[in-house]
Amino acid sequence: MSPLVSARWSPVEQDRAKGKAARQSLPRSAQGIFLTPERNPVAILEEQHASRVAHLVPVRVGRMLQTPFAFYRGAAAVMAGDVSRGQTSGHQVVACGDAHLANFGLYASPERRLVFDLNDFDEVFPAPWEWDVKRLTASIWLSGRNSGHSEEQCRTAVEAAARSYRLAMRRLFEGTAAERYYFQVDTEILTATMASGPFSEKRLLDKDMKKAKRRTSEQVLAKMTAETVHGEPRIVDQWPLVYHPETATLDRVSALFDLYRSSLRADTAVLVSQYRLVDVAIRVVGVGSVGTRCWVILMLGPSGEPLFLQAKEVQRSVLESHGGAKPSSDVVRLLTNFGQGYRAVAGQRIMQAQSDPFLGWVGNSVETDGQLRDYFVRQFRDMKGSFAVDELGPGPLTDYARLCGGVLARAHSQTPGSAFIAGYLGRSEVFEKSMTGWARHYADQTEKDHAELERAVRAGRLDAESGI
Repeated sequence: MSPLVSARWSPVEQDRAKGKAARQSLPRSAQGIFLTPERNPVAILEEQHASRVAHLVPVRVGRMLQTPFAFYRGAAAVMAGDVSRGQTSGHQVVACGDAHLANFGLYASPERRLVFDLNDFDEVFPAPWEWDVKRLTASIWLSGRNSGHSEEQCRTAVEAAARSYRLAMRRLFEGTAAERYYFQVDTEILTATMASGPFSEKRLLDKDMKKAKRRTSEQVLAKMTAETVHGEPRIVDQWPLVYHPETATLDRVSALFDLYRSSLRADTAVLVSQYRLVDVAIRVVGVGSVGTRCWVILMLGPSGEPLFLQAKEVQRSVLESHGGAKPSSDVVRLLTNFGQGYRAVAGQRIMQAQSDPFLGWVGNSVETDGQLRDYFVRQFRDMKGSFAVDELGPGPLTDYARLCGGVLARAHSQTPGSAFIAGYLGRSEVFEKSMTGWARHYADQTEKDHAELERAVRAGRLDAESGI
């Protein structure tokens, strides 16, 4: 035990003291040091494309070409390698791995209340806490530039997010472990945080929340299906974004579905057993995920009511494959014990204040091409929604960034020993000032990477399909 840590202190006090002592080896001001990376971002993307559905790769490239912020969304692997080259304070958390501004959003809690939290966990993995904070802050600067905000306005929003992370971490460790666990951001907190903007911004907030509440299985049924001659609904193909692969059969999917049910809690497994499988189709989602196998599953209940689920392929986290992260404790090491689908599900349950009761996984699924793949399964569009960050003015963007910083702190606080972070950050503003410098430099780097992708497409190295 460090001589600076007293055996008489509680574990939280000891962890906080260790964090404070870590400033000696890595001052908070050093967190802002940006090391220009030496790598080829296009080559990293091509490496990822090798395991993806070939005809969807041009769609992914086309989406990443839209703006530097869109490129950033799809380039988590590129950034994982970049942040791994910098120094860290020494504490690992269960990290999101892709905590950019657009990966926070709304969804329904099991009690059918609308809550706000992180909502993308494909890349979750044990890693330094700083990596998530840098992913968030750089995305804020890029989003601000994308919306035409000034550099000073971008700086203000980034600083607000980093300060909120620091203050929230300190407040969270003034409470008990159970209080940290139960804390969540519901619509009341969300509205109070985002209510400082002009009337038009408040209307935007109300519109996005109302839109999320309308996103139910019944709405999806009306929008995505047509009735067959036998009177059953079937998902309508919309090539290349929605389609039925020739190799997909309901019998095969039903067998995999039994494996999924075994990963659920008993009450949810019994509920799911009352539904029958009707149809499955591939549906393209996101930016970075395009090209991975993502299925939408239609089921009907005993009264003919629909339930839509999404089964999403999960590959190795970029924090591991490109960042070289390795679990450093028994608690976070649990994430890696049962395959990639389990990793995504367990990480989501740890980091989210409330999680989808239908969340489950399938491991080592033998595909028709002979490859083994892992999936996680969740409800599809169950009151899920995100905010149109590109429509936020400078003030509302700052409010939103502040909210996301606090939510990220809550997620990180669930990892044992994270009072270390509160002790390291302390009470001064040194850390948030450092993050503004780092975020600006990385926004510049992303714009260069985006331009390199444009050159690769013009040279014919990569194909791109735009507007899809």
